[in-house]
Amino acid sequence: MAAGARDSGAELGKAHTRVEGPDKVTGRALYSSDRTGPEAGTAHAALVTSPIARGRITGFDLAAAARMPGVLGLFTHRDFSGAVAPVKHLMAGGYANSTHRPLESDAVAYAGQIVALVVAETLEVAEAAAGAVRVTYAEEPAAGGFDAPGAETVRLADLKPHHADIARGDAEAGLAEAAVRVEARYETPVQHHNPIELFTTRAAWDGDRLTVHEPTRYVGAVQHGLAAQLGLDPAQVRVVAGLIGGHFGSKFALSQHTALVALAAKRLDRPVSLVPTRRQGFTIANYRPESRHRIRLGADRSGRFTALVHEAETVTSRFDPFVMEGAEVTASLYACPNIRTKERAVRVDRNTPGPMRAPPEVPFLFALESAVDEMAVALAMDPIELRRRNDTAVDPVSGKAFSTRPLMACFDAGAQAFGWSRRVPRPGSMRDGPWRVGLGCATSVRPVKIAAATLRVRLGPDGAAEVACAHHEIGNGITTLLAMGAADGLGVAVERVTVRLGDTDLPAAGISGGSSTTTSLMNALALGCGQIRAVLAQAATGQGGRLAGRDPDTLHLGGGRLAAPDGTGIALAEAVGPGGVETLAAFVPAGGDRDTALAALRQGHIGLSLGGGGQAVSWGFGAQFAEVHVHAETGEIRVARLTGAFAAGRILNPLTARSQLTGGMIWGLGSALLEETVVDGAAYRNPDLAEYLVPTAADAPEVEALLVDDPDDQVDALGLKGLGELGIIGVNAAIANAVHHATGRRIRRLPIRLEDVA
Repeated sequence: MAAGARDSGAELGKAHTRVEGPDKVTGRALYSSDRTGPEAGTAHAALVTSPIARGRITGFDLAAAARMPGVLGLFTHRDFSGAVAPVKHLMAGGYANSTHRPLESDAVAYAGQIVALVVAETLEVAEAAAGAVRVTYAEEPAAGGFDAPGAETVRLADLKPHHADIARGDAEAGLAEAAVRVEARYETPVQHHNPIELFTTRAAWDGDRLTVHEPTRYVGAVQHGLAAQLGLDPAQVRVVAGLIGGHFGSKFALSQHTALVALAAKRLDRPVSLVPTRRQGFTIANYRPESRHRIRLGADRSGRFTALVHEAETVTSRFDPFVMEGAEVTASLYACPNIRTKERAVRVDRNTPGPMRAPPEVPFLFALESAVDEMAVALAMDPIELRRRNDTAVDPVSGKAFSTRPLMACFDAGAQAFGWSRRVPRPGSMRDGPWRVGLGCATSVRPVKIAAATLRVRLGPDGAAEVACAHHEIGNGITTLLAMGAADGLGVAVERVTVRLGDTDLPAAGISGGSSTTTSLMNALALGCGQIRAVLAQAATGQGGRLAGRDPDTLHLGGGRLAAPDGTGIALAEAVGPGGVETLAAFVPAGGDRDTALAALRQGHIGLSLGGGGQAVSWGFGAQFAEVHVHAETGEIRVARLTGAFAAGRILNPLTARSQLTGGMIWGLGSALLEETVVDGAAYRNPDLAEYLVPTAADAPEVEALLVDDPDDQVDALGLKGLGELGIIGVNAAIANAVHHATGRRIRRLPIRLEDVA
């Protein structure tokens, strides 16, 4: 039976509500901190964190905390030193989001570092006891960010050996020959993810076996990382991450606090649960670091680029090699004969940063797309036309063709829906009463990522199916897509498909990141369904089968039957037998070494690869449009409308796709106007949702996400590109460009505040 033979009522491509939606809106859905498990007597933990950024602990006064009724244990480095073995950072071939071990010694490496763990009968007692712990320190000078005394600037290649700055052509000569040049510096701030679900952990031991409930986006890394830290076999560690209440890049692999909770549970011989505060989440988890960019862009009189130089600096910690490089995307976006990039890391005394949705593209494209808009103004050219003149079917760096390149199709569709034609070019010339009106646009691009994945597919004689995989439901709708895909592939109703995710007892899958979930799992699912159909067809058409002699590739599975083209067939129960049929599907991206990829997957190592198998460059594309109103007297900034048009290969569920895209666009508004973690010295001063500003319903404008056709038969077998991160990319630049159009003021540092335009 052909792999493509499906029930005529195909689900994929249709709008479908989330299958887990009713549980979420009625409160039946269980998250990690809701899991009490079968064990009785769960104890509760609370953290004590350092107020200083660098120095040493000189003493503890634990007496008041220890006297509190219900306190079960007080743990410091004096108790846990040497108990947690080191593991590498996930991006360096290890498992951890940070290699720092907070209760290993008396050394303090950053403000907010865990210095003690308190366990009590109730959360209230644990928090009160943590507040009663007194710690004395010998403080040392700390570098908190760019330009601080003691900050160390290093080449990115010194931290990431695979990195190489780009040099193509002669950038200085290209700038010299340019008729028009733009040179500007741009800055983006520290930003924290702030998912609604906190960074919780629950650890329980059964003899020498450990079960951890934690909202991680990579259960495999937590399993193998914990095993390495605690001297266990990975088979002794089970990690469960069911529904996840948002992560946006945080909840990244193995966290620093997980082993501490597990150790406390072991020593107290009872399950221990930790629900850290939101303020603590700013330092025990990761964040988007601040960045600086210097863009030099040259063009001839017709607007064609002659040179591009992108120099960038990004902050990281003293002790980890994590830096998100991004100039490889900006260098490849537009046709240009002369390109040079230079990326540097600045090491400071803060916790390690991490991925935050569209990690490099959000800050790096803010700089480039702002500079492109500045070039359009300098040339007196429409910004869309300037991008059109520099569109390219070939990556200017690698020389490879794009598998598809619908960038201008996105701009055309978005411009029509947005009403770009009404834009008056001269800044400050559009008004709506006391409001100055600005229209801005920017490009959104995201390289396709695909990872190896395994999953188990089962079809029962009653038409019920199950899909099981250790991957994660982060709210993106993958549960629904897997149910839809299994319904199509096995010819059953969506309601008859059960999807099980987020448990290391299930077949291994990789990290939920890089917009790779759909591209990876749906290709694995297609393989699994195809294998089941082939098994059924071969059995039915073989000697003694009810359809013996028929061509197995012509059989059709659907409607409860396995049927030939002439309508003859057998019931599903007879086709699959009383025990059902099951397969374990293993997907490896094109061009990857199967054995190596699957071995890395089973061992919990990250393994994202570029789509297209190396034969072409595969990207998702989009065009962002923003209408901004700035009050002529007060400088108040309002975003009236956001319109985005996106091309991301085959769209499997337009309902959840638009939901992801519009959510990302609103988050992009936050990136442009609201979100900034204030760093004072080397500490975060607004680590809560009262002073860390995120968009609310009152801030959300009219938002529209358009889906542009993008058939791509090169990226993967199903033509999938992933779109989870496209929605946020470019929104900050589109809004900044709209602010300039409204006011004539070019704001190059985010977030844009009232005082910038008043």
